[in-house]
This record gives sequence, structure tokens and C-alpha cells, in this order.
Amino acid sequence: MALLEVNDLHTSFFTDAGEVKAVNGVSFTLEKNKVLGIVGESGSGKSVTAYSIMQILASTGKIVSGSVKFKGQELVGAGEDVMSGIRGNRISIIFQDPMTSLNPTLTIGFQLMEAIMMHTDRNREQAKERAIEILRLVNVNEPEKRIKQYPFEFSGGMRQRVMIAMALACEPDILIADEPTTALDVTIQAGILDLMKDIQKKEGMAIIMITHDLGVVAQLCDEIIVMYAGSICEKGTADDIFYHPSHEYTKGLLASIPTAEMAGQRLKPITGTPIDLLNMPKGCPFAPRCAAAMKVCVREHANMAQISDGHMAACWMNEKKSY
Repeated sequence: MALLEVNDLHTSFFTDAGEVKAVNGVSFTLEKNKVLGIVGESGSGKSVTAYSIMQILASTGKIVSGSVKFKGQELVGAGEDVMSGIRGNRISIIFQDPMTSLNPTLTIGFQLMEAIMMHTDRNREQAKERAIEILRLVNVNEPEKRIKQYPFEFSGGMRQRVMIAMALACEPDILIADEPTTALDVTIQAGILDLMKDIQKKEGMAIIMITHDLGVVAQLCDEIIVMYAGSICEKGTADDIFYHPSHEYTKGLLASIPTAEMAGQRLKPITGTPIDLLNMPKGCPFAPRCAAAMKVCVREHANMAQISDGHMAACWMNEKKSY
């Protein structure tokens, strides 16, 4: 049995302007000890997919249809009493910005211990021991001293380590990392990714890595999902995505990555702007930005097609011979 099964998930936000269809029919599975990468531009539905799994959507957000099963247990429609036992305990999340995710008026130790005592039966002294242990695990020096300090006394990279520690404190089965390295410089980013790889091996947990950076998923992920306009346009292994991309959006993302060979050359951005989720087109949502778009792309959305074992893409270019 898969650790996590997401099937045909649809999540919308109901606003004064209308229904924003943020997630449109997303399906995937996550196995134990595996790392799944979810990649796409801002607004592609990556974070909303994660928040739907955790059921921490804004008040205007709602899971319209679909299924999210954790170890066979349905989470969609489950009460808050059920979800409070899942969040933090079994599924943890690292939010995007460590600078604002920590309370500046409380010590690091207090915030870690509060999370531990809330989700486990440890007393205050045991929670303190666990907080020190988990800070040591994420390579925070002198954790006995550091738990007495406030967030402003930590660098950006160290604050991100604290956020990882907080997410790992209750030994979850799944860790969702939502853009965990966005605000960090390249050298600190590399250290955080190495840390996550080491912890994943030591703790044996599964990870969902959400990012817009394909370089990040290349280092860490066993399987990659590429999202655009709330839908999955391609999924496969890292080798499939990087060496045999089969959706024009994936190709555009790869072409926009700067390389050493491009010195002195202009970058190749994807032209246009992301689709308006309030007015979704009939056909492929990427068609208005796609240089290879055909008439059928505007009329009809392509179904997921099998490219190879475990590699799928929803692009009419894979069926071009029929048109």
C-alpha cells in the first residue's frame, strides 16, 4: 500500500470575482522512503496541492472533489479531530519563508517544545531533550545554548534548519517541503539540500519537495511532477524529465535554466504570462504561450499519454502524427 494516494484532486477558491480553480484533477502516489518533486511556476498549484493534503486552506478555499488517502485512511472530509492527529505527527510541512514562520517574540526552544508537547505525550523536560536532539540532527551548533535564543539571533540558513527541526520533531512519515531554499543563497541552499538528503536516509521518511527550481529536484528526487495551471502536465523519473522531456512546458522550463555554456548569451524565458485561473480555456492551458501549439491544442486538452514505463505527459505533440 502506498503511503499517500492523491486521486483526481480538485481544489478551488471562491472569491467575489468567481471560482479560482487552483488544482484541477491532480493524481499521484508516494511510497515510503521516496522523494517526490513537484515543479512549476508560481501559481501552478504546487503549494495548494500540499495545503489540500494537510487541509490548511484559507477560508475561501475548498476541496471540491477527489480523494487524499494516508495509509489507506481518507483525509478529505475527515474532521478536525482526525486531522489534528495527522498534522505534525504523521505529515509535517516546512513553509516557504522561515523569516516569518517563526514567532520573533518567543525563543527557539519554546517554539520547538510547544510543537513537541502538542503532538506527543512528552512532558516539558522530555520535550526539551527532544528539541536539543533534533537541533543537533539538523547541525545547529551548541543546541543547549541556542534553544534559549530568539529567531533574530539566527541567520537565514539557521532559521531554515530550525524550521526543518520543527517539522521533524515528531518523527513524521511524510515531510512536505514547500520551497525550502527560496530565500537562501546558493551555498546555504546546497547545505540545506544535503541536510535533507541525510535526514531522509537516517529517518526513512518520504518527502514531497515543492519548488520552482529544477536544479533542486535533480539533486534530491526519485520522481518529478511538472504542474501548470493546476494540472499535471508531465511526470516521470529525474532522468525522464531532464533527458527526455515530453511536454512543451517542461522543455521551456529546462531551456530557461542558465548553464556555463551560455556565458555571454541571453536567457531563454518562457514567453507570455501564466493563465488566468478564473477563465480556464477549453484546450491546453499552456497553448497561448507554446510556440509549437496546434489547432487541436486550443480546442481540446490532451489526455495523459504513456511515453515510457512510469513516464507520462499530457501534450498533443506526442500524438502529432495523428493531426
